[in-house]
Amino acid sequence: MNPVSWITIKVVSSRWEAELMEQILAGHDIPSRIIQVGASGCFLAGETALQVLSPDRWTALLLLSPKEEELEPDDEP
Repeated sequence: MNPVSWITIKVVSSRWEAELMEQILAGHDIPSRIIQVGASGCFLAGETALQVLSPDRWTALLLLSPKEEELEPDDEP
């Protein structure tokens, strides 16, 4: 049996941001987990990593990537 590993796809400075991304992934049936990686005195502060299973890596990155701006046609002929 081939074990599947967790891959860190994003590291953010606020836990709420990681939780928001986790909800987006859950809406697409992609399992994820949040790991506190920075030392902090408060549970809601410090760096937070978002991890997904390795087979879901590229799909998750695509879902969480910024929307590309639509290309506007040149005004010059």
